Amino acid sequence: MHILRRSAALLALSVGTVASLPALAADELHYNQIALRAEVSQEVARDLMIVTLYTEEQNPDPAKLAADVSTTMNKALAQAKEVKGITLRQGSRNSYPIYDTKGQKITGWRERAELRLESSDFAALSKLTGELLTDLKMGGMDFAIATPTRKASEDALLKEAVSAFKARAQLATDALGGKGYKIVNLNLNSNGYPQPYMRGPMMMKAASMDSAPVTPEVEAGTSQVSMTADGAIEVLMQ
Repeated sequence: MHILRRSAALLALSVGTVASLPALAADELHYNQIALRAEVSQEVARDLMIVTLYTEEQNPDPAKLAADVSTTMNKALAQAKEVKGITLRQGSRNSYPIYDTKGQKITGWRERAELRLESSDFAALSKLTGELLTDLKMGGMDFAIATPTRKASEDALLKEAVSAFKARAQLATDALGGKGYKIVNLNLNSNGYPQPYMRGPMMMKAASMDSAPVTPEVEAGTSQVSMTADGAIEVLMQ
């Protein structure tokens, strides 16, 4: 009986020793490790112009109303397709009933349809917008960073962020009196690429048949974008 108890105790001791090995290994893994962070940034021009135009009409006959709205939108689409470098996207389109003063009887219908135009050619899109305002209304004007520009700036910032991280790693190594370092892990994250910069509906007179179309003045501006490098290094001591 005593022999069995001794065996059980030895077995428990052996298992406990083996279980402690990973913990020791983990402690050794973090020996002389330092967490570091480096960040770089730059101003990037918003080079994509986004214009939202819409038409809104009402009519007692929903079928007639839908036909009128479609005619207006089809005319605008055909006109926009003639301009090179313009991306067309049809936005939301919805209709809803209009009730009498008591809110019980439907007296008519109202329908709204949107047209979204995108281009890096601000002059062409501004001119087209002014022309389309003869039939449509301005819903909003936005500015964003185009995808090719964003990718190019990300690539440039990535290199700068890695270089900045290495410089900070060397600085920390020198401060500790180490002979060198090795990177344990490194994470790169970009931020600051905003959603389109929204401008509210512009107060502009629609061009009449005998007057020149109104061309909106635009000023896209820039956005500050950044790249961060978060990681850890292990300093090799003398």
